[in-house]
Amino acid sequence: MNLRFFVALGVALLLGACDEAPAPRSGFAGLGQSAAAFAQVERGRPLLFPADHGPHDGFRIEWWYITANLTDEQGRDWGVQWTLFRSALRPGPVTPGWGSPNLWMGHAGLSSPFGHQRSEALARGSIGQAGVDAHPFRAWIDDWSLHSTSGEGLEHLQMQASGKDFRYRLQLDSNGPLVLHGDQGYSVKSGQGQASWYYSQPFYRVSGEIERSGQRYPVTGQAWLDREWSSQPLTAEQHGWDWFSLHLDSGAKLMLFQVRQTDGQHYRAGTWISADGRTKALRGEQILLREQEWTRQENGRKVPTRWQVQVPDHNVDVEVEAIQKHAWMGTSFPYWEGPVRLKGSPGGRGYLEMTGY
Repeated sequence: MNLRFFVALGVALLLGACDEAPAPRSGFAGLGQSAAAFAQVERGRPLLFPADHGPHDGFRIEWWYITANLTDEQGRDWGVQWTLFRSALRPGPVTPGWGSPNLWMGHAGLSSPFGHQRSEALARGSIGQAGVDAHPFRAWIDDWSLHSTSGEGLEHLQMQASGKDFRYRLQLDSNGPLVLHGDQGYSVKSGQGQASWYYSQPFYRVSGEIERSGQRYPVTGQAWLDREWSSQPLTAEQHGWDWFSLHLDSGAKLMLFQVRQTDGQHYRAGTWISADGRTKALRGEQILLREQEWTRQENGRKVPTRWQVQVPDHNVDVEVEAIQKHAWMGTSFPYWEGPVRLKGSPGGRGYLEMTGY
């Protein structure tokens, strides 16, 4: 959230089976399991920077997540995703080497005029293959990296990743403040009170180059970074989510999500972000989300690739449509993630993530 709910925990259960028997799964990817032994998200704890840009080893799950809407020199749309997840198999301090409880997972996605591509990287323990440093900021797994080029915070970043037949190298420069979601970063995810710490940097301008099938494409555009951590973000009755991060033509930004529940009473929330970075938390009753078109993906299941999105209090009434309708991330725990365009009032571009379909 970018919903980004912690696909990483499911991978922890998968890869950690050789270490200990996983607990029974509940909710999507086991994210509704009790996590009483881990650190808990507590309202009122102030976020501290740059420390909170780094890992939170007492918590079970977290991510560093970037999506970018880009345009090449011919005016064609591209989309890029870069993600690093950290999952803890068990509570307790981090130890060196293979005894570390931490598992790391990276996802790279590329949506282009030629289709959608993806790559995944997995790492175990504190052996130097993956990790995050808070200051100067650096996140990496294998040769994928996201790091500060100024030595200060997240203001200026360089990002690179690669997969089969593609790679990208991009420079991100922010022109606005960090955004704290919910109540000063305390983001509630259910009516029962499950929550995470969640902040974003949605004001990046991007320049760089994408290489695909041996052809290089200079690109420019906008990017959005999400940071989130928790230990139990879902309930057992929540089975997936739909998350929107939207760059409006007015200069404002909009983050919306709904966590889908088995009883049909989906939990919704969001954040209105003005062009100068001021924020307004949105409640569920202020948000209307309606599926309008479904597309069958490579796993045989259908996902909604066109939505009606309304936030009347902020004069938003748009149709959000996937630019590349087949943007399935067939990773260890699969989901859909891709760039979208907005039609209506106001226009714009953004990203959509959908899990649990």
